Amino acid sequence: MIEKLEKIGLFIVWFAIIAQFLLMFQNRQTDIPEMVIRFFSFFTILTNILVALYFTSSVFRLKIIPFKWLLSKGTLTAITAFILIVGLVYQVALRGIWQPTGLQHIVDELLHTIIPLYVFIYWFFKVNKNDLELIPIFSWLLYPLIFIISILVRGHNSGYYPYPFLNVSEIGYEKTLSNIGVVFGITLAMLISLLSIGKMITKKQKKPNN
Repeated sequence: MIEKLEKIGLFIVWFAIIAQFLLMFQNRQTDIPEMVIRFFSFFTILTNILVALYFTSSVFRLKIIPFKWLLSKGTLTAITAFILIVGLVYQVALRGIWQPTGLQHIVDELLHTIIPLYVFIYWFFKVNKNDLELIPIFSWLLYPLIFIISILVRGHNSGYYPYPFLNVSEIGYEKTLSNIGVVFGITLAMLISLLSIGKMITKKQKKPNN
């Protein structure tokens, strides 16, 4: 079952990422280099790429870096938390600000709704004690931290911010930092929740069948 979930996940996630890139390319309003930079400026895209690389590593049992690193302790739980944050932030803060249609609507739902739920289901069936190591999991908080810093620095220089709640030029630093604090708080809560759920699952797995 796990192998089937990994193969299906591999196809779905790479399809969504590639389709989103092609749609953004087709509808670009700037030059190609800037469009590519903006594409990779979205936490949604970067996190879905992490998911895609994880499934790729799992399906093909890749032993080379960085694929081997993606299969290390705690990584699955961290990635699951981040992709769930992608879905949660979209549903709460972003869904109402635009109404995509056609293929864009399908891809949008894949990236922000279906894939986060799919990864959580996969994690639920796959999680074991190695996925619940505290230090590896919480070291992954460097990922959103580096993302935020890079977005703010580039936004200051270019004037482009991928998300309205990070748009310093419109809402100011005080509100932006407040939004960042809220998201980090939710991320910590998500990680702690997954750790708690994971521990309950692994304890149940250890119980002998009567």
